[in-house]
Amino acid sequence: MDHKYIYASLTRISDLAEKGFEVKIFPQDQWQTGDYVICEILNEGGESLKIELPNGRMRGVIAGEFIVGALGERYATLEATGSWRNVTDDLKMTVLTGAGLMGKLTSRSMFMPKMIQTIYKGHAVRDGKKVTMDDFVETIPKIPFNTPIILFVGTSMSAGKTTSARIVTNIFKQAGYKVMGAKLTGAGRFKDILAFKDVGADEILDFVDVGLPSSICPTEVYKEKLEQMLSRMARENADVAIVEIGASPLEPYNGDVAINALREHIKCTILSASDPYAVHGLMKAFELVPDIVTGVASNTLAGAKMVKDLCGVKALNLIDSTTTEELKKILTAKTGMSLKTK
Repeated sequence: MDHKYIYASLTRISDLAEKGFEVKIFPQDQWQTGDYVICEILNEGGESLKIELPNGRMRGVIAGEFIVGALGERYATLEATGSWRNVTDDLKMTVLTGAGLMGKLTSRSMFMPKMIQTIYKGHAVRDGKKVTMDDFVETIPKIPFNTPIILFVGTSMSAGKTTSARIVTNIFKQAGYKVMGAKLTGAGRFKDILAFKDVGADEILDFVDVGLPSSICPTEVYKEKLEQMLSRMARENADVAIVEIGASPLEPYNGDVAINALREHIKCTILSASDPYAVHGLMKAFELVPDIVTGVASNTLAGAKMVKDLCGVKALNLIDSTTTEELKKILTAKTGMSLKTK
């Protein structure tokens, strides 16, 4: 591996670290989502300034180091927004996620820690052509998707979807089933999908695997990428798919497109919510009735009662082990699968 650069986890589908590349400056009217770019880090190191590596580990950074990431967009309601499309003539950018999602920061929550600031140095180039994420995606023939899905959605990012999905993944694995873990929308981070693998998922997949740095893209582009993701999932012949929709389906990550494409295969929907009112709002706006509400909204008896009274939906704090048997009963009723530990 060439240690001249820090390879962010969005390069994990590529061979950039092994086979090398040249660096060439391209005018901004030739930039596109998914282009691999090299940027120099401007700010001094700090505890919050870390890059996620292709293996999922986090690495600290210091000024003057060079990062290889990909141009993309982020629109996180609780943290930060930004896009490569907003980069100005000074060519300065922010690392919008630790995975190396590169773009101009347009807004940031006051509660977020400092973010890594960079300046564009050029694109990764081979044989005079830009190297892009799509260059490393092998298109496979369409395979009909028929795997039962346990769907995890949230009222926002950081609502507890991944934690809940880990718990359910483990339950199915303990019962002896082959489990496929997938995150179909969001902004690129490897840690979320690795969390499924850590608790036993036989295979994992996300939108990065099909060449998207985040799932913010035109609907038609996303539909093509989603078809590829579903074909790859179908190829694994899993007994059940644990599917996470990153962020909220009301944010511009194409979550609504993904859910509509999956509806006939969804056996159980688990909604992670920040508060009972958010549950009500999402149900009304998206016409989605979850089978279980979890997350912060379920942490207290008061919260669970309000979810029930306001929305007519059962709330369970899945982190609380005393709810596990009830969770298993609901999953068994919805899927027809026995969840006795083997």
